[in-house]
This record gives sequence, C-alpha cells and structure tokens, in this order.
Amino acid sequence: MQQFSARKSGQWALIAGLFAIAAAGSAHALVWNLQPAATKIADDIHSLHEYVMVLIVVIFVGVFGVMFYSVFAHRKSKGHKAANFHENTTVEIIWTVIPFLILVVIAWPATRAVIAQKDTSNSDLTIKVTGHQWKWGYDYIKGEGEGISFVSKLSTPRDQIEGTAAKGENYLLEVDNELVVPVGKKIRILTTAADVIHAWGVPAFGAKQDAIPGFIRDIHFKAEKIGTFRGQCVELCGKEHGFMPIVVRVVSAEDYTKWVDGEKKKLAAAADDPAKVWTLDDIKARGEKVYAANCVACHQANGKGTPPAFPPLDGGKITIGPKAGHIDIVLNGKPNTAMAAFAKQLNDTDIAAVVTYERNAWGNKTGELIQPAEIKALRK
Repeated sequence: MQQFSARKSGQWALIAGLFAIAAAGSAHALVWNLQPAATKIADDIHSLHEYVMVLIVVIFVGVFGVMFYSVFAHRKSKGHKAANFHENTTVEIIWTVIPFLILVVIAWPATRAVIAQKDTSNSDLTIKVTGHQWKWGYDYIKGEGEGISFVSKLSTPRDQIEGTAAKGENYLLEVDNELVVPVGKKIRILTTAADVIHAWGVPAFGAKQDAIPGFIRDIHFKAEKIGTFRGQCVELCGKEHGFMPIVVRVVSAEDYTKWVDGEKKKLAAAADDPAKVWTLDDIKARGEKVYAANCVACHQANGKGTPPAFPPLDGGKITIGPKAGHIDIVLNGKPNTAMAAFAKQLNDTDIAAVVTYERNAWGNKTGELIQPAEIKALRK
C-alpha cells in the first residue's frame, strides 16, 4: 500500500511539474516554429513546411478516421463477421494512385524550392567561406569589398562557457568579426574546409551548405531586411563543434560601402613587415595574444592540453624540441588529427610570435626567438 501511495504521489508530482512547465512556457511566450524568414527562399521553405504539415494532418485524420470507424461500425458485438477475400484490383489501384498523387503534390513545390536554392548565377557579391577547427575564414573575392579577408571566432568569454559567470544574451552565438553584406543583393557563398567537414548555415536565410576539404560547394542568399542573423556549424566537426557560430550583419548599401572602406584601411594599417626584427619580450607578448585567440581551446591556458587528443605544450616534445619541427606543425598542421594548418590563417609575424611564446611560456625556457623572416622563408 505504501509503495502504491508513493507511486501515486510521484505521478501527481509529475503532472504538477508538466503544468508548471506549460505555465512557464506561456509566460515566456515560447515560439515553436522556424526562425523568421529574412529571404524569399527561407519564406518559401517556411510555406512549404506549413503546407506539408497541413497535408499530413489531413492524411492522418482521414486514415485513422476510416480505420477507427471501420473497427467501431463492424465490430463482432454488432453481429459482423470478417470477410474472406483477396486480390481486389480496384483497392490495389486506389492505394497505388493516391500515394503517387500525394508525392506529386509534395514534390512539385519542394523541387522548385531546391532549384531556387541552388541557382547561384548572377550574384552581386561572392564570398569564400573556409571552415577551420573551430572558426570561419571569410574572403571577399568578387564585388564591392574584393580583397577583404578575416577570421571569425567565437567571442563568448571563457568564464561564461565554464559556468563561472552569468551567460550573455547571445551566449555561444557571438563572434569577434561579423560577416557584413548589403541588403537586397544576391550573395554567393563558396564553402570549403581546411581540416574536416563543416557546414555553413543561417536558418533565417534558408541557406545551408557543407564545407568539405578539397571541394568547393556553393549556396546563395538575398537578405530582404536589415539586421543581425545568427547560425552555427551544422556538421559535427570535433571537440569545439558547439563553439563555432556564424553571425551575418545585413546593412544598407551606404553603410556597406563605409564598412568596406574601413576594413581596407584596417587591413593596410595592420599589415606587418616580415623584415621587422623583434625583441624577445615584444614578440612573446604578441604571441600570448595569438595563443589565446587560436590555441587555448585545445591546449588550455596552462599549456597542459587534454591528452591524448590535444598533447601538452608545457614540456612537450614539440615545444622544447628542434624549432624547425615546431614551426612546421604550426604552419602545415598534422594530418589525421585536429591540429590545423595555420599557414593561411595567420601571417608570418603571428606565427613567429606564437611559436616563440610557446617555446618560452610555462616551464619552457628555451630562450629562442623566432623572427617573421624565418617563417616567410619556410612557407611552402
């Protein structure tokens, strides 16, 4: 009896919990739907989704309605006896034709939406997107802004990720460098990857495309409203997969021109002279910043790593061994591991700085200073 009472109490507690969750959901006005569309393609996808949902609800009600009516109206208690028949040609034709017609009415609008997604012709702006573990590289290669390149990384502070600080409004969906595009222009996105398969996707644009090493795939979008739109890598790509957001800022044509001018000035100002000779203290200080932005997620701030996937750099055989091997693995990565090649992500000065820092940080005291000119000479 006590067990029965306890079980009943647990059931009532569960029911009360469900009501509490429902009430909380109503209070916070939860929306159970796709993200609001910002492009015509996304709007078409939403309409297709709702159209198919209505269609399958009608089919569900019709099929189960007929089934339940048949069971109820022809039950044994009313004197009905089971019929004994087979190979009814009419029934077989009906249950073949009706599903075929249903497929046609679904496939027709679905095919139009897919074809529209794949039509990347006559674009106003072309941007190459390269997936790295775990960030995105953007290169403007056609249209206004051609020549602009930058890397976009998660900007959510580590203390929020580790649970030692309150989470921000855009937790895990904020980056240091947003992709900026003009409103009302057709944007062609070329996707590829430097290491493993990633996938670039922004739900509000109805745009999603895999980024595969050694291949170029494309997708497009044409934003019809100004604003900031967020997405994420939608292909399981490794340890930091959940920390690889996408942020696209859509601006007016005038603001986009101003942004392009500003970015080109910043790139010119930030250009490093590989012939510059650095002191050990100065290049270590720069290397610490490069390490924090690119390496800390895997190898940790204390250099201890997370073996065996990410070996320690504090006392590691690479970081205290010959510097040529250390430079090579930073430049070219290590095949079949998560160690990415940074040759195309960082310039000569940044690579020299981070290698110098790693060889002189924590318990590593090699005293070696790598100059940018050495990196330039070793690039393949």
